[in-house]
Amino acid sequence: MYTNAIENYLKQHSYHHIHLKAVLFDMDGVLFNSMPNHARAWNEAMKHYGMHLSCEEAYLHEGRTGASTINIVSQRERGHDATPEEIERIYHTKTEIFNSYPKAERMPGAWEAIRQMKADGLTIMVVTGSGQASLLERLNRNFPDTFRQELMVTAYDVKHGKPSPEPYLMALEKAGLHPNEAIVVENAPMGVHAGVAAGIFTVAVNTGPLPDRVLLDEGANLLLPSMLALSEQWEELYKELGEE
Repeated sequence: MYTNAIENYLKQHSYHHIHLKAVLFDMDGVLFNSMPNHARAWNEAMKHYGMHLSCEEAYLHEGRTGASTINIVSQRERGHDATPEEIERIYHTKTEIFNSYPKAERMPGAWEAIRQMKADGLTIMVVTGSGQASLLERLNRNFPDTFRQELMVTAYDVKHGKPSPEPYLMALEKAGLHPNEAIVVENAPMGVHAGVAAGIFTVAVNTGPLPDRVLLDEGANLLLPSMLALSEQWEELYKELGEE
């Protein structure tokens, strides 16, 4: 079922096989169903400062740093970057609005997939553009005994966020892995681009409103409709990855 996707990846990178040791998860829109809240918060925050960022466009920028997203909108609407003070103010407003919403639930299928991966002996990592201080506590509350601080990459760790490959290259470095020893699970175009650019087999799960084509155009090696689909198909995918 996945043979062509795996063979194409191996051919493209001149690898003989994938020797899977770790799964690198994006967080928002993959582990948590939080993107609707993020999109609404960005939309409301930008309105507050006289700028416009639609909820759908927020999905296109998902994975970027907050500063980068703000500057893209500022350049488009005002012809210049926001000042550092403005960035801090706008992002603070966005965070306050986001925190006023009910907490997002675990994405259906995420915990089921992770439990299978852990049973297969794989290391589970998170690679996120988020800089929330309580990130590890929230992850451990929802995914017990899974994530460790030293195997996380957050906004505080990188100079260049997604779509740069830096966050995923840093994850490989932290875990002592080669690109063909991990897979990426992403839902965002920028995140898919980052995973592919890092040379890692990248699974896109389309959990948002964007057309499949947007994720495929960024180079996704495999496209699934949901995290539930990943959990239901994991053992078959893992078997095929191991056979190549």
